[in-house]
Amino acid sequence: MTAPSLDAPVLSSKWDGLSPHLLAHFFEVDNDNGAWKRTSKTDPATVVAPLTEASMEASLNWQSPFEQSGPESKAPALMAMLQSGVLQPIVEAASMGGTGADGAAAQKKSGDFLKQFEGRTGITLLNSTQVFNGMQPVKFQVVAVFRAWSDPVKEVEEPVAKLMEWALPAELSKDGSVLARLAKTVKGDMAYVEALMPSRAPVRIAMQYKGRTYFPLVIENIGQPLNAPVDRSGRFVEQLIPMTLCTLTALDRGIWANFKTAAL
Repeated sequence: MTAPSLDAPVLSSKWDGLSPHLLAHFFEVDNDNGAWKRTSKTDPATVVAPLTEASMEASLNWQSPFEQSGPESKAPALMAMLQSGVLQPIVEAASMGGTGADGAAAQKKSGDFLKQFEGRTGITLLNSTQVFNGMQPVKFQVVAVFRAWSDPVKEVEEPVAKLMEWALPAELSKDGSVLARLAKTVKGDMAYVEALMPSRAPVRIAMQYKGRTYFPLVIENIGQPLNAPVDRSGRFVEQLIPMTLCTLTALDRGIWANFKTAAL
């Protein structure tokens, strides 16, 4: 992992003596001609915090398109009765009206025929075959810990505020009328791109943790416990911030391998 420049502010509590592998580093990244790099001009800050909880979840969408091709899907009740043997007593009861040797032979013949279906199924390797049908971006569930030893503002409130800044949209347009913005473009006061999409989305960030750099990520969910302890001035002295981080796209082998070796 590469360390931030000396000019870049580090927002963190004091964690002297704690292993650096237990500290997660969060910082903004930007796409520079197809390559994701640490943002050094707009927001070079780095938020550092240990994680009490950290897990990754990859949801892979596998489907069975041939599952409905078996006889169970065409006549499910009948096939279930044949497989379980429930149908045999019903047929035997219905054929009790037959008398003599011919009736007994017919009953035995029907019973032997129905017994062939017991314990058998229409499931095959074909209709149980799964095919890969896509995947969602990978999600990270983390809880970042901030605790004040001497300065609640610098050790708790500033790093939490920075995480909230990264999670929220960079700017929302105050002019909600498309017609008003189009009128400004005609006058030359606004570009067409700004008229069509006037607001700015949240930024992308990276997370360095235990020798791996995960990027680009977006903060999908973030929480802030308002019942956390405060000092006599009402400043938070401890906060546990739960976050759901999400990759910008789905992952393949190459992207996953790059998390281990990337240095931003």
